Amino acid sequence: MLSGIRRYLIRKTFVYVLTFFSAVTIDWLIPRLMPGNPISIMMSRFASLPEASKYMYSYFMESFGLDKPLWVQYINFWKAVLHGDLGISTYMYPKPVADIIKDALPYDIAILLPAITLSWIVGNWLGAIAGKNKKLDSFLMPVFYFLTASPYFWFAIVLAYILGAKLDLLPISGAYSYGIMPSLSLEFIVDFLKHWILPFLSLFLVMLGGWAIGMRNMIIYEVEADYVRYLEALGASEKTLMKHAFRNAILPQVTGLALQLGTMVAGALTTEIVFSYPGIGYILMQGILNQDYFLIQGCFLVIVISVLVANFIIDLLYAVIDPRVRFSFTEGE
Repeated sequence: MLSGIRRYLIRKTFVYVLTFFSAVTIDWLIPRLMPGNPISIMMSRFASLPEASKYMYSYFMESFGLDKPLWVQYINFWKAVLHGDLGISTYMYPKPVADIIKDALPYDIAILLPAITLSWIVGNWLGAIAGKNKKLDSFLMPVFYFLTASPYFWFAIVLAYILGAKLDLLPISGAYSYGIMPSLSLEFIVDFLKHWILPFLSLFLVMLGGWAIGMRNMIIYEVEADYVRYLEALGASEKTLMKHAFRNAILPQVTGLALQLGTMVAGALTTEIVFSYPGIGYILMQGILNQDYFLIQGCFLVIVISVLVANFIIDLLYAVIDPRVRFSFTEGE
């Protein structure tokens, strides 16, 4: 058993290390395949000083190491990453990329962690109810399909228009009001929550529809499975049947939850743009528009690490919640 677990962990670790290396390499390469470079965009701010901008261009190209061959830049990139250095942003020069991400990350967590977890819990509960109750199913499924088919940005715009612009109940932009400094004061917390509600709702409702449809379909599939028929023949109660069906139906949902939590640090790009919410998704968009190699690399690096860690954790959890994985440890021993 122990040797089986060891082989499982070694195999998974190797796969994730290889995936990390490949994903980060692609992350480094893609921005550099774009036409132009970030220094040219920086110098466009000094278009009225052509002589000065020429010397500044050479200085910044050398300072950021962009004058070196591509293979040298690649090696320097890995050296910096392994030392925890994500570089300096050209868009927000001279602010380090690590500081930009550190400032933006709490906003993503504040919105996406509750939106993902609560939508997963409520969606699975409603989906399970719909899967075993045909009357409720005929009513709930159109609602679920409407929610999951709604683009995040469209739903965000609708909520902002109705609750913000028309009814003037909630603010529609920013994470907090201008003139209020972030603190633990009651005034700031109340103001922050008012700005938080609309982005949260737009994500929660759209995600809920997807989770509910997934659970409903899995429940219908599981209640028709052979093991449920066998339990029925043994005279098991409906509660027992649903308990076993739910445990098997929840496994794909757990995988989906891990993927959602892993990409949480990416933020909901379109939602953050609609509400001008200063999360990593919004920062990443600014980096792309300004061709900021270092900011793009840093954001995607955090996303890659988060996704891989989330998937690795879920692989370990599967060994606990899925007996088929535990059984595979003993095979071949």
